[in-house]
Amino acid sequence: MTDTERDEFVKTAIDAVIKIALLGAMISLSFQIIRPFMMPVIWAVIIAVSMGPLVEKIVSLLGGRRKLGITLFTLCAVGLLVIPTYLLLSTSFETVQNFAGALKENKVELPPAPEKLADIPVIGQKATDAWNAASTDLKKAVKDTAPLGQKVAGTLSSALAGLLGSVVQFVISFIIAAFFMYSPEKGFAVSSKVVSSVAGKRGEEFTRLSTATIRGVMNGVVGVAIIQAVLATLGMVVMGIPAAGLWGLLVLIFAIAQLPPIIILGPVAIYAFSAFDTTPAVIFAIWAFLVSACDGVIKPVLMARGLDTPMLVILLGAIGGMMLSGIIGLFVGAVILSITHTLFMAWVNEKVDGDSDADDSAEVPEAG
Repeated sequence: MTDTERDEFVKTAIDAVIKIALLGAMISLSFQIIRPFMMPVIWAVIIAVSMGPLVEKIVSLLGGRRKLGITLFTLCAVGLLVIPTYLLLSTSFETVQNFAGALKENKVELPPAPEKLADIPVIGQKATDAWNAASTDLKKAVKDTAPLGQKVAGTLSSALAGLLGSVVQFVISFIIAAFFMYSPEKGFAVSSKVVSSVAGKRGEEFTRLSTATIRGVMNGVVGVAIIQAVLATLGMVVMGIPAAGLWGLLVLIFAIAQLPPIIILGPVAIYAFSAFDTTPAVIFAIWAFLVSACDGVIKPVLMARGLDTPMLVILLGAIGGMMLSGIIGLFVGAVILSITHTLFMAWVNEKVDGDSDADDSAEVPEAG
């Protein structure tokens, strides 16, 4: 290599390094800028894809007025989020205020601890002593446990703040999804081009497979979980269970994570036997069992045919997403990991089928 060629190579290398560094810096800065909006935008895409058929039916009923149909859908969805949240928070604050007022006037009375509570290993006796102390003088017991109460109050405040933040994210996602649903054809075309740049000729096929997976998981997992949560909450409201909205939210989380809602409804049913008459308590216990078991009937109806996402994948996606981004991550994580699993298995099956075809077409040399 001559000196001229060496100098030219050095200049080209330096120029490439500078361009790559600038490009990397721009990508990094762009990622930091859009990072707060990534989860709501991803959730908006999932909403737009999964709710597309429903929106099309609404638009058809309105005589093809697309903007009006999408606006009505968005307003209804936002209302279904905001109104129950407001009722839950207002009821919780009212309950706390009433309890604080009754405690201040020394009007709160607790019955003695159940005899069977002391039989529970490790914590039974301590719980019984604390319960009996509270039943004797609740005001003094509250003062004695003030540090623990402050920690619990701080935890509850953080949970409520997280709930409000999640509701705001959901509202933003529905508004963004409304813009996506105005022109679904353009969105599908852009998605196909992006996927085709990675998957080649099978980009459109993978895009359709991703769409089917989103709708299958949203209908068969998230949809069933919402139905179970609504039914469970209605049952608890009718029974007069305190903080029914909070228990319903826990049922929703457990159902999406593919855990049986009876984990939440079972203790609530036990409480119903201790707080209400036997007949309504038995009816509620039966209702809780039916709500927990109804996914076996509803899920095959709502889930798309041919979709075979393992429940472990959905469980890991839901729990991991919730740990990453709270309640909204619970939904997004289950869908994203299901799409990843579906596309990966499609790619693996394609490779296996391709290798098998190559082996079958190969000529076997004759022995001679």
